Amino acid sequence: MNSHRPTTAVLSRALSRAFSAAADAAASASASLALASAFPQKQVTRSNFVPALAELHRHVRAADFVAVDLEMSGVTSAPWRESCGFDRSDVLYLKVKHSAEKFAVIQFGVCPFRWDSFKQSFVAYPHNFYVFPRQELPTIDSSSYEFIWQTGSIDFLARYQFDFNACIREGISYLSRRQEGEALKRLNSAHEDESSATCYNSKEVRDVPLVAMADILFTERMKNRFIEWRNWLLQPRNGEFQFQGCSNDSKQKFQTLFFRMRPAVNLSGCTSHQLRLIQLVIRKSFKDLTYVHVKGDDGVSQYLVVYTDSNDDCDLLMKEVKNEHRKQAEKKIQAAIGFRHVVDLLSSEQKLIVGHNSFLDIAHVYNKFIGPLPLTAEEFVSSLSKYFPHIIDTKMLLNTHPVLQQRMKKSKTSLSSAFTLLCPHISLSFAALESNVKVEVEVDDLRSSNWNSGAKHDAGYDAFMTGCIFAQACSYIGIDFKLHLPSESLALNEKLKEHINLLYLSWTNADIIDLTNGNKVTESVESYRKKRYSKIVFDNVVLIWGFPSDLKARHIRECISKAFGPTSVTSVYQLDATAVFVQFAKPELVSDFLNLKEALEKSNDPISILNPLTELLKGGNTRAATYETYKEICSAPISKVLFGDQAEVFGTKRRTKLVESSKTATNTQEDENAGTENSVFVDLLTAPRGRKAASNSGGKTEPGLMDNSETIHFMATSRVIIRS
Repeated sequence: MNSHRPTTAVLSRALSRAFSAAADAAASASASLALASAFPQKQVTRSNFVPALAELHRHVRAADFVAVDLEMSGVTSAPWRESCGFDRSDVLYLKVKHSAEKFAVIQFGVCPFRWDSFKQSFVAYPHNFYVFPRQELPTIDSSSYEFIWQTGSIDFLARYQFDFNACIREGISYLSRRQEGEALKRLNSAHEDESSATCYNSKEVRDVPLVAMADILFTERMKNRFIEWRNWLLQPRNGEFQFQGCSNDSKQKFQTLFFRMRPAVNLSGCTSHQLRLIQLVIRKSFKDLTYVHVKGDDGVSQYLVVYTDSNDDCDLLMKEVKNEHRKQAEKKIQAAIGFRHVVDLLSSEQKLIVGHNSFLDIAHVYNKFIGPLPLTAEEFVSSLSKYFPHIIDTKMLLNTHPVLQQRMKKSKTSLSSAFTLLCPHISLSFAALESNVKVEVEVDDLRSSNWNSGAKHDAGYDAFMTGCIFAQACSYIGIDFKLHLPSESLALNEKLKEHINLLYLSWTNADIIDLTNGNKVTESVESYRKKRYSKIVFDNVVLIWGFPSDLKARHIRECISKAFGPTSVTSVYQLDATAVFVQFAKPELVSDFLNLKEALEKSNDPISILNPLTELLKGGNTRAATYETYKEICSAPISKVLFGDQAEVFGTKRRTKLVESSKTATNTQEDENAGTENSVFVDLLTAPRGRKAASNSGGKTEPGLMDNSETIHFMATSRVIIRS
């Protein structure tokens, strides 16, 4: 029996070998982890922006495609501004437009990808730019730099270690193309005004009566000093010209020097008030002296009085000074362009731009760096194509290409999920299989193939993930990069052409927009998950708000169904606590409902009180309008947290505009008819609370104007949408 038992020595050797193997494995794992470093990427702020831009220019020019990603200060200013199933494509665009106009871009990721045929892998150059809309030029409207911080977004970014100090203190400012054009226009206008000024009609100072005795004494003393200085300049010197005597009297704070080959006095140490008095003295008492204000390259101001020996010489001097002012102003405008240089680079190189669920990103790029967003999606895409003719969305590609749909196997197509599924060899540092596209990262000419995962929702790393997903997706659909030539454009590849310039206008509704023509693309059921909502006929939709707060969507449906029949309503959607969409089975039911609502509000007879609709109208605050009114309300720049408040403010402003315009309108029958139609529309929209709606504008009580809580509502919005 005992002979079959292992001896103590055997057990000891076995345990020793086991512990040794475990130690070797642990050491190997530790060595592997030690080799992997933090994700390498170029962090760019305004302190290193200029050299980083030059480096990026080289990488973009050599790239096969460029992946981008943005982080913003928020997404929606009110819950009802989030996309929903009852949003038509034109309304969806208005919601995206509002978001891009109200929130700021605070981080911009740019990652060029270049195929290295020698190593048979892609080389990625991730750049993470901190951006902040700092006002660099005083001539630009300050309201252009006002934006909303959504508290939920701040909290969300903080959880992912976003560096707010780097953003606010070191973020790169910018000018859009429109702002640059406006700044140059103002500069040209100012230059023309200055060019009309001569030594004798300078606009820098006006005749002002000298009242204070100190001012009178100062101007008289300065006049005498300038007479002495000028006389000293003009006295003969036997071929020598030396500055001495009274010209350097420290009590006068004068210092004589040459300015543009002309003798001048440097007015150092004078106050701004004293300088204005000196200008007055020069203009009134001296025809051969000229006051000049210039700034050096270091930005330090210099105030001078220059001697000119003729009228022509004076005019030439002023022309030289004004041209110098113009050059300095142009340099300042060029410097203020800031981060837009990156966007201009991407636009000029015409590379394929790759994003993930990127319609909002693209809208931000246009609004911040090109100009104000157009009023319609059609105008937007028409203008956008001039700057970015080739855009592809990886989320779109994964959901619509049959091969990639099969590969995803109904998995989530969020950025991180798609990256983990399609690129595990990159995201988890696994050994690459034959079918995997290899990617190396290069920063500051140092290349690496082994690193730890970066921080999600860091724009530079998200852009890198987006590019990796695209490269791997291209491989799966049959694009062989080993046969790819640098001269070939991926944007023109036959296997990608059906997916270029198609973006999700709304992920919720699977609304797709074609950036080449602005058309909405209808996706087949087979190529996309079943939609959450049944087909919506917008002509059959009524928007209702201001109803009693205890009524929910199902109660409203019951009220209307009792009044118009059990099959009259096909669906009800609650926009927020104050508003619902009701879709009727037939379009004529819309007018029937609105007419009945108006009749019940006017009537006081007992029979009307028994109508099922009276429960919906209880309190006299209920409003109703067609879908087109909803679109107009969405287009308004104001944004109350509750839709009911938004509609009231919109109605008040609309009615005020109509009243103002009616004062200047002509008394033609056409104008009268138009005014009547607008009046009816506004009455319906702004029926006063606590009173029955009137059939015309007579006797109406206007609802309250917008209060000062709008900014607080904006700033305190705590909802956050994570783009997936």
